[in-house]
Amino acid sequence: MTRGNARRAKDPCRPNCFIRSKEIRLDTRPTTEEHGGLNWDQPMDKPEVKSGIMLPQKISELRKKLAHKAKQEPQFRFYALYDRVYREDVLRTAASLVLNHDGAAGVDGVTCQDLLSLDEPAWNAFFRELHEELRTKRYRPQPVKRVYIPKPDGRLRPLGIPTVKDRIVQTAVLLVLEPIFEADFLDSSYGFRPGRNAHQAIDAIRQYLAAGFTEVYDADLKSYFDTIPHDALIKCLERRIADGKVLKLIRMWLESPVVENADQGRKKVSRPKQGTPQGGVISPLLANLYLHWFEKQHGRGDGPGTWANSKLVRYADDFVVLARYQSPQLVNWIERLLEGRFQLTINREKTRIVKMRQPGESLTFLGFTLRYDRDLHGRNHRYLNVAPSKKALARAREKVRELTGPQCCCVPIPELIQTINRWTMSWSRYYRYGYPRMVFRQLNWYVGQRLRHHLQRRSQRPFQVAEGTTVYAKLQRLGLRPL
Repeated sequence: MTRGNARRAKDPCRPNCFIRSKEIRLDTRPTTEEHGGLNWDQPMDKPEVKSGIMLPQKISELRKKLAHKAKQEPQFRFYALYDRVYREDVLRTAASLVLNHDGAAGVDGVTCQDLLSLDEPAWNAFFRELHEELRTKRYRPQPVKRVYIPKPDGRLRPLGIPTVKDRIVQTAVLLVLEPIFEADFLDSSYGFRPGRNAHQAIDAIRQYLAAGFTEVYDADLKSYFDTIPHDALIKCLERRIADGKVLKLIRMWLESPVVENADQGRKKVSRPKQGTPQGGVISPLLANLYLHWFEKQHGRGDGPGTWANSKLVRYADDFVVLARYQSPQLVNWIERLLEGRFQLTINREKTRIVKMRQPGESLTFLGFTLRYDRDLHGRNHRYLNVAPSKKALARAREKVRELTGPQCCCVPIPELIQTINRWTMSWSRYYRYGYPRMVFRQLNWYVGQRLRHHLQRRSQRPFQVAEGTTVYAKLQRLGLRPL
């Protein structure tokens, strides 16, 4: 080996030498450690914004360093992360994100408002205690509160709500781990990721359909969040995380007891053996990580992304596989991998193959229906219509019925109409994508009819409008804003 200049260049070779935890590491790129002597060639970007909150500059820099390291070294396993999690600025930023969301209370009954009402000494004491619990490894998560919310098909979806304190620690871990795994996630994934949304997923599907990939495997996984095997998920984490203390935290959250109300006011306690609770802050990242490896298998040289030229678009646990032809080999590969290696269950009743070019066929994905319809101007071709689905419109009507029900008869009319306006504007911000005009007209008509019946029900005297005007004009003068 040539001494002094191993690369035969004109100047001596001077690799950067970093010493961390008695380990000597030679690297031409800076690490995630906070060495005071590091001099970044490029200035840091402005602070990152997450969930509407601007992160402190130091945390933005930490996340950028972690992402840079993960991107530059795809095989690197991060082994010094736990001390970042319990940093006071990380915990305080995590608390801001949790309290800004103002979620429900956990099993201890403590709400976000309870923490916000603390005075400054009590607030500082809370963080000192949490910091010490994590630093001394005395932190133990409390049980998860089980609640149920209705699903569009009438069934109930189980949610697991951690305590506010546990949600703060989960968010701190998320702030540290998210940039690492974001560097690995593929462009075909759109759910629960910074800077990505459902509209971009629909855009990708439209592009693939326009390119001729018109046969779609529309997959539905049965209770995905509740059936992720813990051991397999931890192995996915270990591909990037070598810090055993961080992995122990995550395993404790996965195995936290679940408490739910049983008959006669009794409490039912169970300890899950699989799954990550929907409602936990860390759960979307873990769910994304597990199916990320399905995407990797799909895009490998021996996967259907190569031999079938298929395209995959995923939003959390909802995904479609598009191809020019859905062969039995392609379908068997998808189902055998998901139900075999990944130990998941495919809902056969909802999973189907859609041939988009056949008349009457449609794909419903993320609340939108994609269908080839006749041209509205009579031209001899069909266009890809993207509009809110029938289920989305049905849920919107149900919400309008709730807002104009008999229980609202004592609410002043201007206040009631403003409440409806806020909800319809919020609903339309998501469903304004594509060609929603016909659906918006149907919802406008339904809102007008419900308000008319509501006004007639409020008083013994029938609701009347002045001669020469209409009910809709009267409602608009009262403040109603149509879509």
